[in-house]
Amino acid sequence: MKRPGTLTLLAGTTAGLLAGALLHLAGRSAAGDAAWALVTGVALVPATWWVAAALRGGRLGVDAIAVLALAGALAVGEYLAGAVIGVMLATGRALEEHALRRARRDLTALYERAPRSAHRYTGGAPQAVDAEQVRPGDLLLVPAGETVPVDGTVEAGTALLDESALTGESLPVERTTGEGVRSGVVNAGAAFDLRAVGTAAESTYAAIVRLARQTETGSAPVVRLADRFAAWFLPVTLALAGIAWWSSGEAVRAVAVLVVATPCPLLLAAPAAIASGLSRTARRGVVVKGGGALERLGHARTLILDKTGTLTVGRPEVVDVVAAPGRTADQVLALAAAVDQVSSHVLAAAIVRAARGRGLRLPRPDGVREKPGAGTEGRVQGQRVQVGKARTGAGRPVSPWERAQRARAALDGAMTVWVTVDGEPAGVVLLRDAVRSDAARTLRRLRAAGIGRVVLLTGDRAEVAESVGVVLGVDGVLAEQTPEAKVRAVRQEAAQAVTVMVGDGINDAPALAAADVGVAMGARGSAASTQAADVVLTADRLDRLADAMDVARRSRRIAVQSAAAGMGLSLLAMVVAAAGKLPPAAGALLQEMIDVAVILNALRALRPARGTRTAVDAETEDLLRRFEVEHVELRPALELIRQTADELDGRLVEEVPGRLEQVRTFLTERLLPHERAEERRLYPAMGRALGGPEVTMTMSRAHAEIERLVRRLERHLALAEDGGLRAEQLDDLRACLYGLHAVLVLHFDQEEEAYFSLAAGAPA
Repeated sequence: MKRPGTLTLLAGTTAGLLAGALLHLAGRSAAGDAAWALVTGVALVPATWWVAAALRGGRLGVDAIAVLALAGALAVGEYLAGAVIGVMLATGRALEEHALRRARRDLTALYERAPRSAHRYTGGAPQAVDAEQVRPGDLLLVPAGETVPVDGTVEAGTALLDESALTGESLPVERTTGEGVRSGVVNAGAAFDLRAVGTAAESTYAAIVRLARQTETGSAPVVRLADRFAAWFLPVTLALAGIAWWSSGEAVRAVAVLVVATPCPLLLAAPAAIASGLSRTARRGVVVKGGGALERLGHARTLILDKTGTLTVGRPEVVDVVAAPGRTADQVLALAAAVDQVSSHVLAAAIVRAARGRGLRLPRPDGVREKPGAGTEGRVQGQRVQVGKARTGAGRPVSPWERAQRARAALDGAMTVWVTVDGEPAGVVLLRDAVRSDAARTLRRLRAAGIGRVVLLTGDRAEVAESVGVVLGVDGVLAEQTPEAKVRAVRQEAAQAVTVMVGDGINDAPALAAADVGVAMGARGSAASTQAADVVLTADRLDRLADAMDVARRSRRIAVQSAAAGMGLSLLAMVVAAAGKLPPAAGALLQEMIDVAVILNALRALRPARGTRTAVDAETEDLLRRFEVEHVELRPALELIRQTADELDGRLVEEVPGRLEQVRTFLTERLLPHERAEERRLYPAMGRALGGPEVTMTMSRAHAEIERLVRRLERHLALAEDGGLRAEQLDDLRACLYGLHAVLVLHFDQEEEAYFSLAAGAPA
């Protein structure tokens, strides 16, 4: 037996209801009643099917009330009420299917966009092949406008990519030679060559599709809550109907009670809201594996975060290059990167990336040799360059400059890569896994969304973990934890409150599985953590977790609100009907209005909402991105200020004026114009976005201090023009330079956290 289509049922019952009304208006009451009776009988068939299907599934839902109401309406001759119930059931089912269809639209789009073909070079020319035929190492052509079929790296040139399907970001991004490209992104620029690093089945996009399919299974606790409500709602309805019939002796009162008890609000509103929430999270680059995970995420009160790759970017970055006396930082970095171009070490990749980011030209090295555990060496422009560990040995003295750099690295918790030229120290490169620029703002948003406790859980050293914890203001730090210890810590927290665990590594997988909600950073995370997690962030951005939690809390709130309001109104109408004040036909019309109202309310979960995200307009977002780019360009030169202060001692007084002039030129010609443009254009825009000019006062005060210190430096240089720099100026000049460096680094960090992190996309 095949039940009729929902739209067919809706069209048929509506037509029958209207036909009966027209016949009654024409004075043909008997024919009108017959039309309404036919509608009631037609609706009774699928309603009975739905109840039977529920019984086969081992449950008795409140659809049984609708069957009793339809049958009772036929039995007592209340054909209009029966017809209205039929239309109401068909309308509710149609609204539910529309909600679920729209909610799954974003996930379905993932399946439909899956790359099915590739252009593989064969004999020097690209040929179309199935994506499944691509193997690691194959060279592919990605034409303009096509989807990248497998994960790979850019072979040559620059690729302009639309990553919105994976990350939710509308702006295209650039990937240069050697940078990774994930499958599923679209080539928004000219054609480029891609070197495959995996098969289509192993690709990022295939993994996301597998995860997305899991979101179509599972029932959220809030939906099961509706089933529990139904367990008592059905007997209460039957009891009230029986009492009304027994006390009045009128069967029509029992039918009226059954009519207004029709269960659409309870059965349809909650699932529609939860499914809508799954759709919203998918649009923000978050795959939630089912409604249960979404509902638990909305209940979460404790957040546990791994450090590496979660709160930090997950890879070492060059934070400073300190040149030995007589050399510059750019010279040292260029020499180190020239040798490291041929190394596969993660630190070598960071050094090369930093050099290219500064626009340095890298000479071709000769005779490069890599010594495991020691570093890399080769000849660059006739010089023997060694990059790696510090050179030690008997009889080799350690200079005060080297001791100072080692002490600084220890204090900063940084890794060191030493650069020597022809056996003499030339400089040191300091690297650190930097804290994500959006981490602090995301944690504040999560606290605003209901998280009361934040714990940093990591296998890293205690001093490194604690430094990150202090910056981000977490409530607890658990360092040097093994995977087993992580599981124990998660279980202890989960015993106190609903707990979310966020991680990305293989060692995080057991802890993710132990948490109430496991969240994996899926963009670069391991397959093990992705499979163990309940939620996967397909974009490499922590703020997507805050977006998902906003959606989860809102969806659950709307689901409970819709179901509770519908049930409350239905119970009130049932009491009125039992008292004989609401005839079946009027009760059916009233229940129809209740059903439509609560289901439409549940569909609000499909609409975007700001949540805890601060909204900025397009013009302000453009300003934020512009000044963020300028920060990236200006940051390397900040170290020139500190390096000049480091070298400012009595032995170098004769060399200082030239270096100071470099600093002055940078400050007056590049930095101050940047700060003044921020004051004139960015800060007024941020005042409008954040609620008033007071929010930028501390930043403006920092600008004033920067300008004061620059003016002080200029006065020192003016004094030096009359007879040169004097020894009595050195202490104040050194303090001025160190102060400038400290204020600028702090100010840049504050702006990037407080302002630039707002340019993160549309509301969830």
